Amino acid sequence: MKFLKNSLLLTLIIVFTSCKPDYLKYTEQPDYITQPNEKLKPYFEAYDASLKLWDIPVEELYIPTSFGTAHVVVSGPTNGEPLVLLHGMNASSTMWYPNAKALSNAHRLFAIDFILEPGKSLKTGTFDDVEQIAIWYNEIFDKLKLKEFTLVGASRGGWISMKIALQNQERIKKMVLLSPAQTFIWIRPSTDLLKNIIALFSSEEKQIEQSLKSMSSNVGNIDKTYLNQYYKSEANDSINKFFFDMKPFSKRDFQSLKMPVLVLIGDDDVINNSKTIQMAKTLIPKGQGEIIENAGHFLTVDQADMVNTKIIEFLNADKTQ
Repeated sequence: MKFLKNSLLLTLIIVFTSCKPDYLKYTEQPDYITQPNEKLKPYFEAYDASLKLWDIPVEELYIPTSFGTAHVVVSGPTNGEPLVLLHGMNASSTMWYPNAKALSNAHRLFAIDFILEPGKSLKTGTFDDVEQIAIWYNEIFDKLKLKEFTLVGASRGGWISMKIALQNQERIKKMVLLSPAQTFIWIRPSTDLLKNIIALFSSEEKQIEQSLKSMSSNVGNIDKTYLNQYYKSEANDSINKFFFDMKPFSKRDFQSLKMPVLVLIGDDDVINNSKTIQMAKTLIPKGQGEIIENAGHFLTVDQADMVNTKIIEFLNADKTQ
């Protein structure tokens, strides 16, 4: 009887440990996180405070790559379908605080801090060209053992998502582009853009304030804890050398996409307009798009509930047919 109990206990232990994802071995914090320099310490503290806004249990992974350490925030059920989140410029993975809880109900979220921008990823290698950005992300997907997943990219993350898809789209089940920057069309001249240029001659605080006003239809709706981190990220930011390599993709690029693609933009988006949605519907074989009312470029914050609903409906579409 004792032998049977021990055998049963051993079996349960094996089953339990085998269900634990292999990538959780990357949870140990590296030295630059545990012992940050004086410049990074305030930002990391602000980052941690923003991450609590997700209001769900998370795991933070630190994955070694050829270009440095990738920081990935993981949440949601371990058996959920993988959903990879790529944030907007200087926003870091914490920007998903209005969306993470809803999206993680049935999906396993993997939010990755872009290594060339403020966040918890650390660059130690050299990127020689823009193509290596997609290579870096694919390294992470390999380490996470993500054979197939849905890719969600916001703003610049949308442009990077397209780059990743064109390099290796076989592993991408579906793709969601949220106000993708410089992806379908060039950023057009506008009153808001002119105001941002004029603000360059003002104080740093005024520059950020004007930038937020042009990007959001309701700046007051942005959580103050996150804004605190955003201000600190602006102080740590430097334009990386690939910023000007962000050019709209060709018709052939869009026509080559095999997966279903959803494109959402705000009706007051300073970066996109109705042409973006028209191109998504006509050029992408399985493309669809929609304009969200009362939303600016930051539509994930401006209309979080609506955006969450649209994404979830898109993710579940083939399951209800």
